Amino acid sequence: MSRGTKVREPKTSLGQGGRGPTANWPGGWGGGGRGDDQPNYRERLRRYRLGLLLALSSVVMLFVSFTTAYVVRKAGAVWDPAHNDYVSNWVPLNLPLQILLINTAVLLLSSMTLELARRRAAEDVALAPIASIPGICADYNHALPWLWTTIVLGLGFLAGQAYAWRAIERFNPNFAINASSSFFFILTGVHAVHLLGGILALLYAGITNWLHKPPETRRMVIDVASWYWHFMGVLWIYIFGLLYFAR
Repeated sequence: MSRGTKVREPKTSLGQGGRGPTANWPGGWGGGGRGDDQPNYRERLRRYRLGLLLALSSVVMLFVSFTTAYVVRKAGAVWDPAHNDYVSNWVPLNLPLQILLINTAVLLLSSMTLELARRRAAEDVALAPIASIPGICADYNHALPWLWTTIVLGLGFLAGQAYAWRAIERFNPNFAINASSSFFFILTGVHAVHLLGGILALLYAGITNWLHKPPETRRMVIDVASWYWHFMGVLWIYIFGLLYFAR
């Protein structure tokens, strides 16, 4: 330390001036304040995103295998002794297009609302240190309305898919022995199960406030779930296109 430099002790008065940093003050020190938790929070978010990419790679491989089996089975043929030749026994599936289009619109709308929830959750994390200061009235739950809207839309999509499955039975009298209907139930059913997992994650994010979890936890869950949800939306468009154009 150079000559003439003085070290000034922080004042501990309770007045307005000379107040030292506290545990809940943004960038403060001591007692596990948010400033100390910030690097750990960013690192955890990065790890969760990386884990999501690894999980989505396995989902991609799963549906690639389904697509390969679908194309091979559709192009397959069986020996017909009456015609002394190989003939195809693939029967095109009559799809309830109106119901499926409505379900697609609902899922795309839910992606929009979840993206708004993700951005509001990031703002809530920035407001959380200010909201914890005594005498400051600030709300850091702006993401919750959009989050619950997404959950309702997701449940509506699953209900619409169940209705489409029942409609398949009405539109296709021989659906029980039709290979194309089996692939329809496999592709849409596996997608619905994966989407249900995203809804469960969003439900956990929605109740974090009641569980007295910090807003960082909610933001991490919503951030990872949003990218997963967007992927499920793109995957559904791919499945819909495959079932419609390759039937």
